[in-house]
Amino acid sequence: MRTNQLIIALFQRFCWLDEGLQARLHDHGWPDVNRPQSMVMTNIVSGIVRPSDIARNLGISRQAIHSTINQMVKLGIVQMDVDPADRRHMIVSLTDLGARMRKDAQRSMDELTAQIATKLGQDKFDALFAALEADWGDNIDRPAAAPRR
Repeated sequence: MRTNQLIIALFQRFCWLDEGLQARLHDHGWPDVNRPQSMVMTNIVSGIVRPSDIARNLGISRQAIHSTINQMVKLGIVQMDVDPADRRHMIVSLTDLGARMRKDAQRSMDELTAQIATKLGQDKFDALFAALEADWGDNIDRPAAAPRR
């Protein structure tokens, strides 16, 4: 089985996509954002807006996510507000600048997606996308751990 190769290949392709997106945004004059900031924006667009939920989704600490969000607030692309549904929590949202940046990001992702489909061929691209969208099962269901040495 090629388990190490799978994780490396998936990560390399993710980096290729993220770097292509960042380069296109930079070329359009947007502030440079790092990968964690890019992932925060992806979560916000997907409807995940509480910092603790974003941190959990990304597998990082709440302190790290707050640091990342604070950097983004300074760039003017997100803002923090009290959650109107539960005043004990904060939510993060795109500013007007962030929303415009997101529109350019979507156009850039459309271009990158078309580039991948052209490079692979539409059939392979569709198969790749179907495999990535398929239900891979519950990640918690794993075989019993081998005894430690």
